[in-house]
Amino acid sequence: MKLDLNELKNTGSTKSGFVTLIGRPNVGKSTLMNHLIGQKIAITSRKPQTTRNRIQTVYTCERGQIVFLDTPGIHKAKNKLGEYMVNVAERTLSEVDVILWLVEPSTFIGAGEQHIVQQLKKTKTPVVLIINKIDTVQKTEVAKFIDAYRKIYDFADIIAVSALRAQNLDEVINAIFRYLPYGPMFYDEDTITDQPQRQIVAEMIREKALRCLDEEIPHGIAVAIDRMTERGDGGLFDIDATIICERDSHKGIIIGKGGAMLKKIGSAARVDIENMLETKVNLKLWVKVKKDWRDSDFLIKNFGYDKKEI
Repeated sequence: MKLDLNELKNTGSTKSGFVTLIGRPNVGKSTLMNHLIGQKIAITSRKPQTTRNRIQTVYTCERGQIVFLDTPGIHKAKNKLGEYMVNVAERTLSEVDVILWLVEPSTFIGAGEQHIVQQLKKTKTPVVLIINKIDTVQKTEVAKFIDAYRKIYDFADIIAVSALRAQNLDEVINAIFRYLPYGPMFYDEDTITDQPQRQIVAEMIREKALRCLDEEIPHGIAVAIDRMTERGDGGLFDIDATIICERDSHKGIIIGKGGAMLKKIGSAARVDIENMLETKVNLKLWVKVKKDWRDSDFLIKNFGYDKKEI
């Protein structure tokens, strides 16, 4: 029998709380969150430092509600944008009910992981270690990875998963609910994210640029939505967006010969945007140069990365 969520909320038998996903860049945090939610919200890429803001998504079931905070990867900052990203990630550790720390399957625990351990020791929040990408290693090796990490920190749980292949994700949800407090829901049960549509659209465009462009460009790009309007009949969205880059030479690469690269980025992004909005989209892209924008407090804020909101 399906339980009535409203009835559960009134009886106080549901659990609810906030969960942050942390880890080094490119370990699979956004992929895991997207699969847990069942809908694409955070962008993913093989390139590191894909996520720049703390992205809030919501998972609701009969047991209660989990509000996920997907943070940028914790890394050594090289500019003001990098500092912002690291501050976002580390600040959330003291604000949540459960911490999910994602690592790759390895017995080598490097300086990056040791830095995260030091941050975790400053909090009393339960930490669930998620060893991701187990589809890339032999099953017999997993016990060695678990044993290596068990020696460096007292984890509430250790779970081996493949976020990409959605393996063992039910165990992640079960572990989270073990440590969440009882309480009312924070959002209606049909809420998926608190991200504005414009921000999600901008991130979808940036994702396609990350996937299409060469290694030296992606970290230096941002996307600004100039216009996003729905036509009167409700059958089409008109979206104008600008891809911001730091170098004149980058602008030419993003546009491509005869506009081919920009068209490729736009075509790929439009598919995801139409799936999200459930309607046709008329997407137009431009490219502008803003030199060294990642070291400009004004431009960082202008492109949606506000330090006051950390």
